[in-house]
Amino acid sequence: MNLVNIFTIAIGLSMDAFSVSITEGAVAKIFKKRYILLLAFLFGAFQAFMPLIGWGIGKLTFSYFEKYNKFIALLILLFLGLKMIFDAIRKDDKDIKRTPNLKRMILLAIATSIDALAVGFTLGALEMPVITSVLIIGAVTFSFSLAGVYIGKILGLFLKDKAEIFGGIVLILVGIKIFVGF
Repeated sequence: MNLVNIFTIAIGLSMDAFSVSITEGAVAKIFKKRYILLLAFLFGAFQAFMPLIGWGIGKLTFSYFEKYNKFIALLILLFLGLKMIFDAIRKDDKDIKRTPNLKRMILLAIATSIDALAVGFTLGALEMPVITSVLIIGAVTFSFSLAGVYIGKILGLFLKDKAEIFGGIVLILVGIKIFVGF
């Protein structure tokens, strides 16, 4: 795996956080830089931390499944990508203005980073450089989340579902690329 693949995975993973950030920007009553930076930091930190946990679990158990690692990576990324697409299609968004709330931001950060746990398992299986990978995933998610809040403030909820669908497609394509061996 090379840096292009890591960045591609990071972009795909960051789409959930990006989508939620757009929503947060669109529905926020209070639009302060402190709130925006905290939201982007939490999303980036959780997206970076979860693959690290997944990698640790993968290192402990993956030797049993070594000959199937590319197939397992394909299945995981295919599942996550399809889940993102179906979730985007099924969502009902309410037009509610919200005030910033740390507890809700942390829950959103956790919820948007669950798929990164599975990707961490995949990173271990494919012997990708873990520290570099999690730093890139965290930085990309931070950047996308920061941009998402501003885009949400400007464009409202228009792009939200499209971003999640794009992220799902990217994860599926990365899974196919890993499986085929490009």
